[in-house]
Amino acid sequence: MVVVDDHPVVRAGLCAIISSQKDMVVFGEHSTAIDALRSFEKARPDVVLMDLRLPGLSGLEAIRTLNIVHGFTQVLVLTTYEGDEDIHQALQAGAAAYIIKGMSSDRLLQGIRRVYAGKTYMPPEVSQAVMDRSAGKLSPREQEVLTLIGQGKSNRAIAADLGISEGTVKCHVGVILSHFGVTDRTQAVLQALRRGYVRL
Repeated sequence: MVVVDDHPVVRAGLCAIISSQKDMVVFGEHSTAIDALRSFEKARPDVVLMDLRLPGLSGLEAIRTLNIVHGFTQVLVLTTYEGDEDIHQALQAGAAAYIIKGMSSDRLLQGIRRVYAGKTYMPPEVSQAVMDRSAGKLSPREQEVLTLIGQGKSNRAIAADLGISEGTVKCHVGVILSHFGVTDRTQAVLQALRRGYVRL
């Protein structure tokens, strides 16, 4: 197994938990996705434990590379981010499991064993986020509008930035509010931050 996380203490803790198991061996730990990809090409691990937020090449981009270039999908994402968009992107990129940091070590080990067996693994909290997202999704244009709302821009400024009418922006804002089940822009931004649609 290869562990990829840019926080030394977290990485050491993960390696200790995994190495305590009789059926698991950590033979590589890295702080960047680039180093992890180089390691993969040499060692071909059974499972890769990957954080999403890494310096330089992101964990998401590394997962896509492993999937597209090597046909490798035995990737378990372990991250602090539990927004439904983060989960969706990771699974779309080819990850087989998604676990939130702070969950029990038992769930981590269960996830690793399922991924090793060629199965997927999502704890109930993650599965719920996926189901919530599948109930509806924003269009690329609505996502653009939401991002600009998150930057504090008015409808007029958004219209100017995107080259569309202010009326069209208002329509998009209405869809966004309905999507998140809220009544104003501030609540929409808060929901979008919580669910991983936008970042400040």
